[in-house]
Amino acid sequence: MPHLCVMNTVSQNQLTSVCVYCGSSFGSDPAHEASATRLGQLIAEAGLRLVYGGGSVGLMGTVANAALEAGGKVTGIIPRFLEKREVMLDTLEDLVITQDMHERKHLMFEKADAFIALPGGIGTLEEVVEMMTWAQLGQHRKPVALANINGFWSPLLELLDHMRAQGYIRPDTEVPYLVARSVDDVLPMLRRALNGEPLPTEEACATVTDL
Repeated sequence: MPHLCVMNTVSQNQLTSVCVYCGSSFGSDPAHEASATRLGQLIAEAGLRLVYGGGSVGLMGTVANAALEAGGKVTGIIPRFLEKREVMLDTLEDLVITQDMHERKHLMFEKADAFIALPGGIGTLEEVVEMMTWAQLGQHRKPVALANINGFWSPLLELLDHMRAQGYIRPDTEVPYLVARSVDDVLPMLRRALNGEPLPTEEACATVTDL
């Protein structure tokens, strides 16, 4: 039986923008790039604004370009020192250049109603875990979803299960997050969370054995 984590939600919240965290490379699984393309298209088709890290390479560039090609609205936020490394997507109409990573992350948080983590590296991990931590501490009520493409996030879910078993994540300090097997499931899941609707147990804080 999966562990049920009820997202902190406010019923009047509306989903108008989503922040996507993902890698600045493509990784070794072709399904990751395909999922980034699909997610960008879905965000645009839903009339939502994509908020992301401002780069043009890897999954970052893929999700942004897919959203743009589908007629979507995109906000890129990139720190000055990463302009060349992540090859800033300078064709964006809404491109914000920050002084450092802290300002970047804070602006991404402010401009988004929800967060989605596609596959990525340690930077992606750090960003999504920070949003989970802030939610755990009651600093926001925005849903956080892990797009568990081909089980990419399953090791993290296993670690979270281990933390529960060891008593470091307790029922009164649960970590709010959602888990989707497919990017097609993510936006409906986020809307249900924002509306305060009950989520199937396999979507709310799923354990690694359920994925």
